[in-house]
Amino acid sequence: FMRDEEFYGPSLCTLRAAEQYLLEMVAEYQSEAASGKTEPVHPVMNCRSRIKTADSMIKKLENRGFNTDLHAALTDVYDAVGIRIVCGFVDDVYKIAAWLEKQETLKIIHRKDYFAWPKPNGYRSYHLCLQIRAGDAKGTMAEIQIRTMAIDFWATLEHQLKYKRKIPCEELIRKELKRCADEIAATDISMQTIRDMLENDFE
Repeated sequence: FMRDEEFYGPSLCTLRAAEQYLLEMVAEYQSEAASGKTEPVHPVMNCRSRIKTADSMIKKLENRGFNTDLHAALTDVYDAVGIRIVCGFVDDVYKIAAWLEKQETLKIIHRKDYFAWPKPNGYRSYHLCLQIRAGDAKGTMAEIQIRTMAIDFWATLEHQLKYKRKIPCEELIRKELKRCADEIAATDISMQTIRDMLENDFE
C-alpha cells in the first residue's frame, strides 16, 4: 500500500487544484443552463470527482506497460484527475460535452463517444480527455466522463461484478449485463423522446 502523498508528492496539490477547477466549470455550466429560465433546470443531476489513488494508478500503468513513476502517471495516462457528470437525458450529455469542448481554458486531447459506438459490453458514455490551460492547474491532464443516470446505475453495478475474483457462470452473466445495458439505452431514448414531445408541446 502506497500513500497518495508519497507517490504524487508536491504534484498532489496541483491535481487537487485541477479537480476543483473542473468542478467549478461544471457548476458554471449548471448556472448558465438555468439562467433566464422560469422553472428549475438541472441538466447535471450529479457530479463526482476523484484523484486516482497511488495503488490504482500504479496498477493501471503496469497493465498498460508504462513505467510506474510519477512522470508516467501525469503524461502517459489522462485520468489522474477524474470527473464524472451524470445527466438525466442523453441530450444533456451532448450539450455539456459541446460546452466543455468550446472552453478556451481546456485543450481537448481526444474524445470517445460510447453512445454512438457502445463498448462490446454495452457501456455507453461520453469521455473527454483534456489538458487544463489556465490557473494553478495549468498543464494538468484530466478525464471527464458524462453519462445518464440510467447508464450510471448499470455501470456502477457492472463495475462491482467485474472486480469479483470468481464469477460463476461468467459468460451468461456478461450476456445478461449486455442485455440490461441495451434495455437501459432503449429506455434512455424513450425518455428523451417523451421530454422532446413535452417541450415541443409547450412552445
